[in-house]
Amino acid sequence: MSQVFERPWGTYEVLTGGPGYQVKRLIVKPGKRLSLQYHHQRSEDWIVATGEVDVTIGDEINRGSAGDAFHVPIEAKHRIANPAAEGDLTIIEVQLGDYLGEDDIVRLEDDFGRQEPANQ
Repeated sequence: MSQVFERPWGTYEVLTGGPGYQVKRLIVKPGKRLSLQYHHQRSEDWIVATGEVDVTIGDEINRGSAGDAFHVPIEAKHRIANPAAEGDLTIIEVQLGDYLGEDDIVRLEDDFGRQEPANQ
């Protein structure tokens, strides 16, 4: 059984992984958002499983819902937000890269006052 990691915005769980890839399930609470961040060593692909999402990639913000997918290139600033007043947002995240550690998160903005290293 995989471990669920609590964060101020919700939870994440590593579902599977191997050399060069990792798959996570992110649950984002209503009205919460992850930090605006980027990664030096990995790209990410997001698939919206449930709920609505506001996705920031670079300077663009797009709204998505169940079935929509988004690609985040290496070093692109990005953020996931749950705009709903009620109901969780579920994202399946596929990470690809030579290094997939949580310490490859560079936070640019954070609603919860967290700073590097990312595993706070």
